[in-house]
Amino acid sequence: MSSSNTSTKPSTVKERAGLALNDEFLRKAVKFTTERLRSGKKAASEEHGNWDDWRERGRQIRLHTIAHLDYYLNLFADNARANGVNVHFAETDVEAVKIALAIAERKQAKSVVKSKSMVTEELHLNHALEQIGVDAIETDLGEYIIQLAGETPSHIIIPAIHKNRYQIADLLSAEAGETLAPDTQILAGFVRKKLREKFLEADIGMTGCNFAIAETGSMVLFENEGNARMVSTLPKTQITLMGMERIIPSFEDLEVMATLLPRSATGQKLTVYMSGITGPRRSADADGPDEMHIIIVDNGRSNQLGDPEFQELLNCIRCGACLNACPVYRHIGGHAYGGTYSGPIGAVLTPALKKDESQWDDIANASSLCGACYEACPVKIPLHDMLVYLRRRKVESGNGNLVEKVGMKGFSTLLGGSKRMRGVIRLGQLGQKLVERDGGIRIKLGPLKGWNTYRVTPSLPKQSFRDRWPTIQKETRSEGTALDPALKARMEALVAQRKQGGGSSHGGHA
Repeated sequence: MSSSNTSTKPSTVKERAGLALNDEFLRKAVKFTTERLRSGKKAASEEHGNWDDWRERGRQIRLHTIAHLDYYLNLFADNARANGVNVHFAETDVEAVKIALAIAERKQAKSVVKSKSMVTEELHLNHALEQIGVDAIETDLGEYIIQLAGETPSHIIIPAIHKNRYQIADLLSAEAGETLAPDTQILAGFVRKKLREKFLEADIGMTGCNFAIAETGSMVLFENEGNARMVSTLPKTQITLMGMERIIPSFEDLEVMATLLPRSATGQKLTVYMSGITGPRRSADADGPDEMHIIIVDNGRSNQLGDPEFQELLNCIRCGACLNACPVYRHIGGHAYGGTYSGPIGAVLTPALKKDESQWDDIANASSLCGACYEACPVKIPLHDMLVYLRRRKVESGNGNLVEKVGMKGFSTLLGGSKRMRGVIRLGQLGQKLVERDGGIRIKLGPLKGWNTYRVTPSLPKQSFRDRWPTIQKETRSEGTALDPALKARMEALVAQRKQGGGSSHGGHA
C-alpha cells in the first residue's frame, strides 16, 4: 500500500477543479445549497440591523483574544481542571492522536460516537481509531453520509453539500439493505434509528469545540440535530478536541459570537441547540460523562502568532460564510482544494499550517481575489490579502512556478518601455489575423486553452487607446471651452474659500 501511495503524485488544484467542473451533480448540488445559505445570511443580517457594528465587535474580541492567547489558554486550562476536566496540550497532530488513542486503550473502548469536528478530520483520527480496533461512528447526518461514502467533508458546516438526495438515498439504501425512497424524512428517520443504538452502546463520546470560555473553563457546542448532546451525555467518557484558537474570554463575549456565527453560517438567529459544558457529571446531575478530557491542539496554528500578515487567520470562527460567497468554491466544491479545509479559509489555512514554504501546494491560486470572502466574514478576516501574501512568500522562497517566473520576466522586458509595448501590440494585431474569427479568438492553444475552453478571447482593436489618445485629448480640450460662466464663478469661489480655510462647501446656493 505504501509503495503505491508514494508512486502516485497528488493532483494539482487545477486538475481537481477540472474533474469537479465536469461533475454535473456536484455543481448543481453545491450551487443550490450555497445560494440558499447566502440568501439566508443576507436576510438574517439585514433583519438584525447594525450588522457591520456587530462584525467589528466580533473582530475586536478575536483580535484581543489571539493577542493574549497564552494568558487565556492558561486561564481556561486552570478553570477546566478545577471543574474536574483532564486538560492535555498537543503540539503536533501525531501527539494529539497519541493522547486520544491512549485514553481509548485505557478505557478498553470498542466504539466511539462522534459529533461533528473539523479538528478530528484534520488529525485523521477516525482512521487511527480503526487501526487499534475502535469503531468510530459519525453522528452528524452529513458526516455520517460521507463516512458511508468513504469521503471527506466538502464544506465546513455542511459536509455532504456536494451530494443530492438521490445519491444519499443510494448510500443509505446500501447500509439499510433495502431500497429507501429519496425523501428527506424517510432518510433522516433511518439514520436516527440507526444511531440511537450506537449512542447507547458507545464507550466514548467525542466532540469538537465551537468556543471555549476562559473565565469558567467551559466549552460550548453549536448544533442543529441534537446528536452532540447525546454524544456528550450518554457515554461514560468524553473527549473534546479543540484548536488552540477556539478561546474567548467570557460568556459576555459568547453573546456576540452566538449572534454572528449562526446568522453567517445558515441564516439562523440561533442554532437549535447551544450546549455549555462545564466539567464531567456531578453527583446531582442526571446525566453526563464520569470522565472528561479536552485535548488542545496546535498543529501549526502557533506559526501565525506574531506574524503581521497571518495572525488574523486565527480569528476564524468556522462559520463557512466565505465558502458560500466564493465564486470559485461555488463552482468546484470542497474536494478540489485537496485538504481538510476548503474555500478561501482553506486556501489560506492549509498552507499556513505548514511552516516550510516548500511544502505549500498551489491551493492559494484557487481564488479570483475578488474580496467576496472578506465581505462575508463575520469577523472581517482579509483572506483575499492573505492569498496574495502566500503567493508572494512562495515565490520569494524560491518555490514558485518556473513557467510563471519566466513568463513574468518576459512580460516585464517586453512591456518595460513604451516603444517595446507599442511594438508588442502591433505584432499582436498582425498575428491575431491568423486565428481571429468574427471579432474573437477561439483557438485552444497554450495559455489561451484554459480561457477559451469556456469563453472567447476578444481580439485586439485595430487602434490601441495609446494611439488614439492624442486625438481624444484634442477633442476633449476643444469641447471643454464652453463652460457656463455662472458655474465657473461658483467653482472659483469655492476654491478660494478652501484656500483661505473658510470651512466646508455645503452651505450657500450651490
